[in-house]
Amino acid sequence: MAEEKTYPMTIEGKKKLEDELETLKTSTRAEVIKRIKIARSFGDLSENSEYESAKNEQSFVEGRIKTIEQMLNHAEIIDNDNIAADEIAVGKTITFKELPDEDPETYTIVGAAEADPFAGKISNESPIAKGLVGHHLGEEVTIETPGGDMQVKILDVK
Repeated sequence: MAEEKTYPMTIEGKKKLEDELETLKTSTRAEVIKRIKIARSFGDLSENSEYESAKNEQSFVEGRIKTIEQMLNHAEIIDNDNIAADEIAVGKTITFKELPDEDPETYTIVGAAEADPFAGKISNESPIAKGLVGHHLGEEVTIETPGGDMQVKILDVK
């Protein structure tokens, strides 16, 4: 029997998914159904682009609902209480700099469901996060990335 995939996430990330699910199930789903009804009233469905567009959107919305429900049903809330304060783990914010002299970068390592690199949140499945998790403040670490190895120094762990 295949083992169910778990989705590590912070409490905030879980709340964000729950809010998105609520919006999709209440207002978004209703809006799409309304668009389908209006498009049906235009007649011949075989050449009705509004109908086709609304049906595609409905398919996307229903797929997203199923995905979020799956993630929430198998969510693993991150608990860093038993991890050393200076150890990098999912849920922690880290600052590092690429050696020899790049500018410092700060990211929070989150579960894949919460990842948003533009907001400074990187997936625990990303090469950088995989290379840093388990290391400690002050260490120099070599991270394997698709673009080649990267040497970094860990400057801060929160």
